[in-house]
Amino acid sequence: MKKGVLIINLGTPKSPEVKDVKKYLKKFLSDPRVIQMPRWFWLPLLNGIILQTRPKKSAQLYQQIYTDQGFPLLHYTQAQKEHLAQLLPNYEVGFAMSYSDPSIEDALDAMLAKEVTDLTIVPMYPQYSGTTVGSVFDSVMNYFKGSDKIVTTRFIRSYYDHPDYIQYFAEKIKNFLTHHQVDAILFSYHGLPESYVQKGDTYPDECHSTTQEIMAKVGPIQYFESFQSKFGPGKWLTPATDALMKELPTQGIKNLLVVAPGFVVDCLETIEELEEENKAYFLQAGGQHFYYLPPFNADSDFAQLVVKLLS
Repeated sequence: MKKGVLIINLGTPKSPEVKDVKKYLKKFLSDPRVIQMPRWFWLPLLNGIILQTRPKKSAQLYQQIYTDQGFPLLHYTQAQKEHLAQLLPNYEVGFAMSYSDPSIEDALDAMLAKEVTDLTIVPMYPQYSGTTVGSVFDSVMNYFKGSDKIVTTRFIRSYYDHPDYIQYFAEKIKNFLTHHQVDAILFSYHGLPESYVQKGDTYPDECHSTTQEIMAKVGPIQYFESFQSKFGPGKWLTPATDALMKELPTQGIKNLLVVAPGFVVDCLETIEELEEENKAYFLQAGGQHFYYLPPFNADSDFAQLVVKLLS
């Protein structure tokens, strides 16, 4: 029996050029797990309006986070794959992206070509949502559908309350607080339409649990929880991060620490949306100090967590 582990993240455009951003957004926003609307309604809207306007705006944002190492999400995911390979010398270790290269299908092809017979899939999303983990599950199962080359497959659904995951953020926050004084901590998670939750998505419950378990280890300091990255006109989970940023200074919260434990690595939503856009909202509303605490990124702690998940 040959074992393998595949970590899977969202994806990123090939480059910050408009054509590559458009290609990425088309694949992402065409996923029925992500946009749960009737195809007859959504696809004409996507192709006729959204993909004619949004890629140019998004490309400008992607240009702001592009570095000599490429996009952070891809760079850090590759780093975690390397850490994991060092920790698991007897495993075949790979990584894939749901909406860009290397694709899930190509990564699975590579695993089978190396004669892996026992495979664990680890989505890089601590909290379950059908829009992320559910989509990864669908892609993996569709790959094997109709095939006789089926291997023993284990799927990690979530790890929002794993002791090592909670401890990582708790220790990081406590270490920060030994050097900085803040009035409150804000936990910002990616948002989700309320209609998805009404259908059974457990995402907000797992976010709440993560926040509470981290704070139980951090200790008595005021904290808030919010949701960011709203897309479209529907009602999303509240409070919204951007709205809260504008309100907190009026409540006497002048020095704020922001943490995003729903993200394993930094990406557009953390670097540009949190550190730039929302920081500006907070300071313009009267805030004095805005601090952002990055997630795992290239820290080997995440790879060590994955090893624990395999046991």
